Amino acid sequence: MFKKTVTFAVIVTLLTLPSLGARSEPAADHRVADMVSRGKLRAGIGVVAPHWAVKNAQTGELRGVAVDLARNLGTRLGVELAIVEYPSPPAVLEGLKTEAWDVGFLAFDPARAMLVDFSEPFMEIDATYIVAATSDLQSAEAIDRTGIRIGVTKNSVEDITLKKLLAHAELRQADTIPALAQLLTAGEIQALAAPRPALLQIASANPGLRVLSGRFSSAKGAVVVPKGKAEHLSYVNDFIRESKASGAVQKAIEQNGVRGVQVP
Repeated sequence: MFKKTVTFAVIVTLLTLPSLGARSEPAADHRVADMVSRGKLRAGIGVVAPHWAVKNAQTGELRGVAVDLARNLGTRLGVELAIVEYPSPPAVLEGLKTEAWDVGFLAFDPARAMLVDFSEPFMEIDATYIVAATSDLQSAEAIDRTGIRIGVTKNSVEDITLKKLLAHAELRQADTIPALAQLLTAGEIQALAAPRPALLQIASANPGLRVLSGRFSSAKGAVVVPKGKAEHLSYVNDFIRESKASGAVQKAIEQNGVRGVQVP
């Protein structure tokens, strides 16, 4: 009788224990439970330069610092990454109208902070100018002259900054950096203002152009979330802190060959 009682107790115990072969999944973080349950992280990124994203013309593959960080964030969440592409960083904000993305990648500006909430910065981005190789303009500090036309992406951080800084030069806006590069090579503008990584990319493909030394400003690159998503922002800030401390941000910068940026 004793034997039967012991055997029955052992069987009951084994049946109530978790299977030894089963994996115990960690509890989902309540702050991002909606994204986890949907199984997808939608990241809005401007495809314009390697500090954000660039596209391989043959394969269509995206690469860049923002792409790597978005992929890492998706892995941390345990969900699929879906990149929502935009022709410029300012255009990312258009996705707010249709709730097209969960997180975006932008440089900080107070006007933008009225529309989205910014994470802690993960990257400091220098801004300067590119000019014709034959131009007498030699540095970013000496470009504000009467008669100089400077191209800038409409509503970009550079556009907002230069409107405050310039006293003599004239600004000319376009929707994208490639459109401005065409104006520069055609001689319709004398300089193009943009983040240094984007300008170095243009110069590498156009030997008739050169990037000026110095910078007229620097911007803080960060992850953004729509207003009212405080828990998402809290989770993203944890991710950014970890990514900087672990060296993941620096690794993404180096692997994408990005110059003109620093980890703050």
